[in-house]
Amino acid sequence: MKKIVFKPSGVCCREMSFEVDAENKITDIDFVGGCPGNMIGIKHLVLGEDAFAVADKLENIPCGGKATSCPDQLSKAIREAL
Repeated sequence: MKKIVFKPSGVCCREMSFEVDAENKITDIDFVGGCPGNMIGIKHLVLGEDAFAVADKLENIPCGGKATSCPDQLSKAIREAL
């Protein structure tokens, strides 16, 4: 099990932490800050999923007028960690 803590930038979420098992499946994920409903939704969608597939799906999603978003930052966190 590998635990990753990531400090996103340009978004409301201040910290993302997640665990990945030996098969690169996301086994746990938590967010500090951000829109509660969106963060809970992301958590339910990614738990048990392949981390690389999650990163591919969430990459380059903007938020409002920003070039990044919490999903995009999670994609970056996954790619940096793995």
